Amino acid sequence: MPKQSAPPRLANRKVVVLAYDGLCTFEFGVAVELFGLPRPEMDGDWYDFAVAAVEPGPLRGLGGVQVVADGGLELVEAAGAVVVPGWRGADQPVPQPLIAALRAAHARGARVMSICSGVFVLAAAGLLAGRRATTHWRYVDRLRALYPDIEVQPDVLYVDEGDVLTSAGSAAGLDLGLHLARRDFGPEAANSVARRLVIPPHRDGGQAQFIPRPVPAAHEASRLSPVLDRMRADLAGEHTVASLSAMAGMSQRTFLRRFEAATGQTPARWLLAERLARARELLETTAAGVEDIARAVGFGAPALRHHFRNALSTTPQAYRARFAVPAARA
Repeated sequence: MPKQSAPPRLANRKVVVLAYDGLCTFEFGVAVELFGLPRPEMDGDWYDFAVAAVEPGPLRGLGGVQVVADGGLELVEAAGAVVVPGWRGADQPVPQPLIAALRAAHARGARVMSICSGVFVLAAAGLLAGRRATTHWRYVDRLRALYPDIEVQPDVLYVDEGDVLTSAGSAAGLDLGLHLARRDFGPEAANSVARRLVIPPHRDGGQAQFIPRPVPAAHEASRLSPVLDRMRADLAGEHTVASLSAMAGMSQRTFLRRFEAATGQTPARWLLAERLARARELLETTAAGVEDIARAVGFGAPALRHHFRNALSTTPQAYRARFAVPAARA
């Protein structure tokens, strides 16, 4: 495969996160963790971070904490991205100065991103009219009722409309933030952040993942981990239930049961997701042909196109056109 290349340097790396009285502290923490931590491993090539107060203090967060912001809404004027970490409630009014600041920032070219109930702030500012958006499954019906001009997508983790991005429940803000980092700095940077967070760099599926799943016993996890590593290392290989169960030292019946308990998926579905994730990475970062990428991940080209359409509602070429770094498009 051709050498992977980095995306161009981000023109405006200033990320401004809003703070308000009644602050959703988890969502705020997600934004800080993603965009505000020092990352020496990036050699200084990361976001600049600031917190903007929506209103005069003290700003009380849920859980009894108070937040001292770096400044007020004037910080939004210089932002390359603005993050709305939740909101006080679906029916709580959004202050006019905040609406004006978000509209002005968006008009200047800033990306605007919401986590969970923060979507109601973007909706009140008119930034989602005629667009797709998502929010926590508990708020979906209310969002539709209040803003019928929004195309609400209830079963996804996040929606990227280019300059406006929305995430589902609170933890889905991590998925969306990693996605934005991937857009801005490339998959290697996003993978590095994910490793530090100890989360997957990309989580397939939708909000149905909130359904509780049993946690496998430690000794079972230790038996399955080498199997998962082997499958990842040889995505183009032929992995059968018989060969995988033998590697794990289990009967086929026990292996299938334990594999699904550990991953939430059958081996076939897990392997499909891994192959698609690797194909996406190669489409983004290399100039390899679609047929070569398909073979590298264990597909034929027609099968790769089929699975891309089913999973991502697009084609490999269209995906590359949107997400590949410039050198990979050549």
